[in-house]
Amino acid sequence: MDVTEVLLPGVGLRYEFTTTDGQRIGVVALRRGDFEFVAYPGDDPDEVRVLFRLSADEADAVTEILGAPRIAERFADLTREVPGLNAGQVEVTAGSAFAGRTLGETRARTRTGASIVAIVRSEDVIASPAPSQLLQAGDILVVIGTQQGITGVEHILAG
Repeated sequence: MDVTEVLLPGVGLRYEFTTTDGQRIGVVALRRGDFEFVAYPGDDPDEVRVLFRLSADEADAVTEILGAPRIAERFADLTREVPGLNAGQVEVTAGSAFAGRTLGETRARTRTGASIVAIVRSEDVIASPAPSQLLQAGDILVVIGTQQGITGVEHILAG
């Protein structure tokens, strides 16, 4: 399936695709974190109808339901609009000193300035993990920050 990505300056990103039934639909990832689901009822590409809106928390719940660990991709797309801000993925390896310890014990944000915004564990996504969240070997941490900050988180988990 072809998904078209359109940057909406100052608004966010719009993803569009055509369903197998031939209906053209889209998802608009707004900069403030909300999402709009839209349909294009006619042949005019500018004619759009908002079907419904989801808050960031509601969208995260749907993401978990659909088993879409693409959350990292979403953050990567949204960071394209902010110069110097990056999204990365850092794995907690079996040899990491932090496997079996809490996220807060890493002191990652204090030490690097980068934020861990989600943990992908198998097919589950833990959005906005608390400092008390236990890390497990194999977890993928979704990190937002400068490239230097993301590299810093990698070093912390490796050390």
